[in-house]
Amino acid sequence: MTETAAQGVLPRSDMRIVAIIVYGLYLIGWPCLHMTSIAGLIVAYLKRDEARGTIWESHFDNQIQTFWITLALLVVGIPLCFVVVGIPIVLGTIVWSLYRSIKGLLRAIDEQPYG
Repeated sequence: MTETAAQGVLPRSDMRIVAIIVYGLYLIGWPCLHMTSIAGLIVAYLKRDEARGTIWESHFDNQIQTFWITLALLVVGIPLCFVVVGIPIVLGTIVWSLYRSIKGLLRAIDEQPYG
């Protein structure tokens, strides 16, 4: 067992896999009413400290920001759908969230930071 594994810190390649899994959970969260997105958020919070100072920190920060901003926009947009104004807010939120998740997934696969 390596020293980092003994300390409970994931090796770089394993951190990449975790980041990819969280993006996958976010992407399948849309048809599942975001239940998997909540699991992804928890994983991102748990792994963010381990990733400090690596390219994976930007991915976990992105995942956390994407979740909370998406939630805030949906909380505002869904009730406004009754007066039609919310429909473009909800549709825009969906597109924005999918864009950030897909971009992050592709950059994680290529082992590049999110930004």
